[in-house]
Amino acid sequence: METLSTIQNELSFIWWIALGLSFMLYIILDGADLGAGIFSLFVQDEDERGAIMASMAGTWDANETWLVVAGGIIFGSFPLVYGSAFHYLMIPLMFALLGIMMRAVALEFRVHSSSSQHFWDWGFGLGSLVATFFAGVALGATLQGFPLTDTASGIPTYTGSGLRFISAFSLWTGVAAVVAASLAGGLYLRARFERRCQVYDHAGHWVAGSFWLALAAVVITLVWSWVAFPWAAAKWTGPHWWVWWLLGAVIVFAAIKMRLASAQRHDMRAMLWLSATIVLMWGGMMATLYPWLVPGTWTLYDGANPSNSLVAFTLAVGGFIPVMLMYNWYQFWVFRARINKLAAYAH
Repeated sequence: METLSTIQNELSFIWWIALGLSFMLYIILDGADLGAGIFSLFVQDEDERGAIMASMAGTWDANETWLVVAGGIIFGSFPLVYGSAFHYLMIPLMFALLGIMMRAVALEFRVHSSSSQHFWDWGFGLGSLVATFFAGVALGATLQGFPLTDTASGIPTYTGSGLRFISAFSLWTGVAAVVAASLAGGLYLRARFERRCQVYDHAGHWVAGSFWLALAAVVITLVWSWVAFPWAAAKWTGPHWWVWWLLGAVIVFAAIKMRLASAQRHDMRAMLWLSATIVLMWGGMMATLYPWLVPGTWTLYDGANPSNSLVAFTLAVGGFIPVMLMYNWYQFWVFRARINKLAAYAH
């Protein structure tokens, strides 16, 4: 039994890392697509809107697959967390899913219709905005935790109302997610469009403004978390406080390098620096959360599957993540060329 417990703890930790990796890759990859969709709401030219959609035509589905992978990991490795958290977050996740579905339908249908292109353009942009906002709301609500039934009475389940996820903090994280995605979308479009295009210049102004908004959003979120979450403040002010200050300095350095690279028109380098910033921030959040999956509600060990189930799950799907990484890389290599508005759908 002791051996099984050891295996369970080790596999739980490994799948927790894999879960964090999946969410992080989704934020980096599909976050740029979502931000580009939000940007498209402010583009007047139909061909330019179509070109923005065409710029991700070969990659958006694989980018979104990382969200499916994350959901599969929660279901297979942490089923009790899956059941209770999805009950708690039913409404924001439903709206986020509807937004993602609207984007997918718009991406597929726009090319087949000349009379309703404007409708699908708006569907793509609004779907991107809705998906981003409610995903941010779900993240903020998760950080606040939720109540469970007494474990002695059986399988613990969520006991609150369907609207318990709503709070000032969760609504704020929704807004912050939109701001962050807008920055990522602007950088993505700078890397995807030819420099002589109007979209390229428009995206440059967009990045310049959204950079400062994103910086302010990060600062506000950190201060709010410090005040609202004792578990976070305890980590940040504990005996290893200097590690967090060092991490913060590195994050600021990466963010500045990203902004300078964009200003100097080193567009791919700017995207890489943004990705590095996200990796550092996401890693810092996971280190702050550990060992919690849902603060105050589930640790990654309490919510894990039994050892035999974790071993079976690992053997069944453990090789899927490397395959996805190679597939993503191949797609980016194939579709790496810059485009212009002549690449719009229906041309």
